[in-house]
Amino acid sequence: MATFGNFAKRKVPDRTPGAESGVDDADAGSLEAAALPDDLIEVGVIVDAYGVKGWVKVQPHAQEGQGGDALVRARGWWLAPRIAAPGQPVGGAGASAAGAQGALRGYAVSQAKPHSGSVVAHLNGFADRDQALAAKGSAVHVRRADFAKLDRDEFYWVDLIGLAVVNGEGDRLGQVVGLIDNGAHSVMRVAPSEDARASDERLIPFVDAYVRSVDFDARQVVVDWGLDY
Repeated sequence: MATFGNFAKRKVPDRTPGAESGVDDADAGSLEAAALPDDLIEVGVIVDAYGVKGWVKVQPHAQEGQGGDALVRARGWWLAPRIAAPGQPVGGAGASAAGAQGALRGYAVSQAKPHSGSVVAHLNGFADRDQALAAKGSAVHVRRADFAKLDRDEFYWVDLIGLAVVNGEGDRLGQVVGLIDNGAHSVMRVAPSEDARASDERLIPFVDAYVRSVDFDARQVVVDWGLDY
């Protein structure tokens, strides 16, 4: 079974179900007035300005070929600024970890391209370096529909999170709450409940030897793994 793209950290909460993206090639700026799409996924963070003409530099949560391609493919990005903790500047060191997210605001993407392990892009409405720097620290979201189509037996992490995990005997082991990339393959973090402690988790390698099938219709992963492992 092939590995899969470790693209997104988490889904964005509180979406409006059934909304369309509203992105148009002629859109000249913010998509803020359009209804938020219901399939937005966080895919990276703006870490700096790039040049002096309003371009931004994004550190993606996954690289090219592992899901990071969606940043380049997408015609619209939705930015959520980080709100710093008291006494901490927005976009400053540690602000991303300490601060909460602000409201999402959409922008049409005029250009985007890979650049030395990052992605650089120009968003309509960004005219100079100062505007690009003001967006530093913002989380970048794109539509799940903008992810590249995967080959058979390849999966994006974000699609696996939340699936029930059962073994061949029908025993429920929990649900996928996260994944880990150990370099050789991915490992599912399976917890009996959403509020489980880390010590309660099972770590199941996402490889043929242990994973029998992934069934999105049934919302479950079937594994060769015992309750007493």
